[in-house]
Amino acid sequence: MSKKNRNGGVVYSTDPDFDYQTNDEPEAETLPSAQQTLKIWLVKLGGNKVVTAVRGFIGSSSDLSDLGKQLKTACGTGGSVKDDEILIQGDHRDKVLAWLTGKGYKAKKAGG
Repeated sequence: MSKKNRNGGVVYSTDPDFDYQTNDEPEAETLPSAQQTLKIWLVKLGGNKVVTAVRGFIGSSSDLSDLGKQLKTACGTGGSVKDDEILIQGDHRDKVLAWLTGKGYKAKKAGG
C-alpha cells in the first residue's frame, strides 16, 4: 500500500523494497554567452503597465537569476525571473539590448 501526495509522488510506502525515484530532469548546463541567442520582448500587462521580457536563455536557474539581477541593476529598476524568462519593469529594450551585446550575448528585439 502506498500514499500519494497531490503532485502524484509517493510519500509513504509499506513495501520494504520500494525504491523511490524522482522524474526530475537535471538542470541544463549554461551555454557560454557567445552561444546564447536571446530575444527581447515588450509585454503589456493590465493597467497600462509594460515590462521588458528577455527570453531564450539556456542554462541553470541560478545563472538565469544572476543575469536577471545584473540586468535590473543596469536598468536601475525592479523586475523578476519567472518561467524561464527575465522581466524588467518598464520599456528598457534599448538598454537591455546594449548591455547584453556588450557582454557578448547574441540578442535582438522581437515582437511588434
